[in-house]
Order: sequence, then C-alpha cells, then structure tokens
Amino acid sequence: MKIAIRFAAILFCLFLTQKGSAQIINHAIPLTIAEDSLNAVIDSICNDTVCIKPTYKDLLDLKDLAGDLWHNITHKEVTKRVDTGEDVSTKLRVSVVPAAGYSLATGFAGLIAGNAVFRTNADANTSTMVTSFTYTARNQIILPLLTSIWTEGDKYNIITDWRYVKFPSYTYGLGGYTTIGDGYQIDYSAIRLHTTILRKIRPDMYAGIGYNMDYFFDLEEVNPPIGGTDFEKYEVDKVVHSSEFASGLTFNFLYDTRKNSVNPEKGNFLNVIYRTNVTSLGNSFSWRSLVVDARKYIKLPANSENVLAFWTYEWLTLSGQAPYLMMPNTGGDPYSNTGRGYILGRFRGNNMAYAESEYRFGIMNNGLLGGVVFANAESFTEQVSGKFETIAPGWGAGIRLKLDKFSRTNIALDYGFGLNGSGGLFVNIGEVF
Repeated sequence: MKIAIRFAAILFCLFLTQKGSAQIINHAIPLTIAEDSLNAVIDSICNDTVCIKPTYKDLLDLKDLAGDLWHNITHKEVTKRVDTGEDVSTKLRVSVVPAAGYSLATGFAGLIAGNAVFRTNADANTSTMVTSFTYTARNQIILPLLTSIWTEGDKYNIITDWRYVKFPSYTYGLGGYTTIGDGYQIDYSAIRLHTTILRKIRPDMYAGIGYNMDYFFDLEEVNPPIGGTDFEKYEVDKVVHSSEFASGLTFNFLYDTRKNSVNPEKGNFLNVIYRTNVTSLGNSFSWRSLVVDARKYIKLPANSENVLAFWTYEWLTLSGQAPYLMMPNTGGDPYSNTGRGYILGRFRGNNMAYAESEYRFGIMNNGLLGGVVFANAESFTEQVSGKFETIAPGWGAGIRLKLDKFSRTNIALDYGFGLNGSGGLFVNIGEVF
C-alpha cells in the first residue's frame, strides 16, 4: 500500500511539471535528487540569465518539490544540493523524464521530454537543447527542438525553434465579434524552422538577424459552417487552400535586465522582432509583421518577496496579409500564454493589442506555496474597418508550488475566466511571463 501511495504521488508531481501547449513544451524538469542531475536542471533553467544565488545555508528553511517532498515520499536521504550558478564545466549533461500536461486546446497530454546542457567555453553562459514528444487526447502530435547556444564571452547567442506538429484545433473566425458557436475544427500538420543569431552590443542588450520558415500542409476544414467561413474568404486570393507557406528574414532587438527569467523578482524586458516575407524567398505574396514584447517587474512591498508584474504584447501586420494560421491570435505568442481565460486561437485578426498584470504573493512562510491574481485584455482589428472595436477581458487566480527553491522555479496552476462562459485550467512550468 505504501508503495502504491508513493508511486501515485510521484506521478502527480510528474503531471504537474509540464505545460501541454500547442506551441511550445517548456523545459522538462526531472524530479531527481542526484547532484549532477540537479545541477543540469538548474543550469537549463538559468539559460542565458544569472540565477539568484542564495547560499545553501540560506535555503535550509525553504521547502520545494524537487528535493524536500521527494524525501517525504521516499523516506530516503536527499543528496545535498548546491547552487550551481558559478559552475563553469563544459561537460555535456542530459536529463530525460516522462510527464503529463493539460491545456484547453489539447486536453490531457502525455510526453517524454529531455534536455541537454553544456558550456562552449568557461566564460560562456549555459547552452541548452530541449526536446520532447507529445501525444494528446485529441490525437495531436508535438515534436519541438529548442536550442540556445552561447559562444565565448557571451558575444553571440544562437537560438533555434524547430518543430513538427500535427494539430487538429478550433478556429472561430476573424475579429472580436465572433462567438464560441462559430467555432469549428481545422486539421493540419506544420513544420517550423526559426533560427536567430544575436550579438551583444552592450550589457543586457542584443541585436541580430534570423530566418523563419513556416509550412502548414494537409489543411482541411472539418464540418465547417454552411455558407462559407472566414478562412475560405480570407484565402480566396491564395493559390491553394490545402497549404500555407511563409519564409522571411527577421531583425531582432533584445533588452533584458532580469536576473532570473523563469521567476523574475524585478527588472525589465523588451523584445522587438521585425519580419519581412518577400516573394524572392519563396512566398506567393509579400507581407511584413512586427512583434513588441515588453515586461516590467516591481517588488511590492519593496521589502517583501511579492511581485507586481506588467506585460504588453503587440503583434502587428504592417503590410500585406499573413497566412490565416499565422495571423495574430489568442495564445499565438511563443509560449502560448496570452489570453488566459480563452482557448488557443479564440480570437484572430490582422493586428493584436494585449496587456496583462499579475500580482504574485507568498502563502506559506517556507516558500512551498504561493498565489497569484491576474487580469488581462486583448483586442483584434476587424477585417472591414481595420480598427480595434472590441475588448475581450480575462481574469483569474492561481497557486504556485515551489518545484526548485534554488532556481525559484514554480509550478503554475491557474484558472482563468473570459466572457460568455469561457474559462479553464492553465498549467505552466515557471511563471506565465
């Protein structure tokens, strides 16, 4: 009986450690007590930032799931864990873990995820490679390969986001006046190949260029509404309806003063991506887009661990028409986190304006449990007027379970609400933004 209880508890922890997302499966965090394995995990979480580095003595009274709960479940001694922010080993370290997740767009999902961490040089940030294979209750397949490679002295950062997905999902039409009843399924497979090279131009500031290729194929509308759909009307001038292709150069600017990107306490973040897709790169038609992702974090009160966070995400089509499945949409950001309270793809349009604020606070003095309250608003331009005419608010609350106290990684469990009865559970590893 004890074995069964322990096994169930471990599976529950594994379930909590993954976000089932249409866009990206976040870092897999093994529940391991071995020092080398945990070092690799902490390094992979820190990625291109400097982790907050309390001493081991400072953290003795704090509790987390990765070590303290494991000890309670197994009654085994936990290998002493140490902060590894100063570790300069170039040794390749690999972790693999089975896990599970859930999102409104996927339902329950099972996956096998793995990561590898290493350093190209003793004075370089930690480089990471993350991959996983996910199969969902809705017969969706997600296979990403995400890398972030740092060169000597952090002069260059090479980032890739390569994915294959088979992703039957729902679309609801264009603009902000659509209803849940307008939804129907579009089946498709897709290949994404995004690569960016950033160069440091001053401390905390990077600029660079990239190449993005997106190919959607085997497109099929499943039981579409009678009388035509926004997808069909939007694609009427395209050559074919069974596939969409986009190939473009990107120009990137990044400013980031956060010390811990997975759970920021303070600092600022600004990421600007300009993308141009011209016919000479294989596109059937030209179009340009701009994404501005800005965030700010404030300790409130100043002498506490509580954080007031702000986020704005502007996604604009500057000229031409993006392919339907690449238009700005709810949850279409790289981590599928915009629009808590609404399903992925609930709203879609040529331009998107988004704002969110969240207050994060502690509940237990040992740091194991915390909470958040949040509110957001999104708006999309209408096809006829080209103007923002509606606002879709979202709001909710959630809890935070400390997965690892050394890197301050939380498991985020939120319940979000939207208009007209929209709502659901949202699960993340690390903070939503």
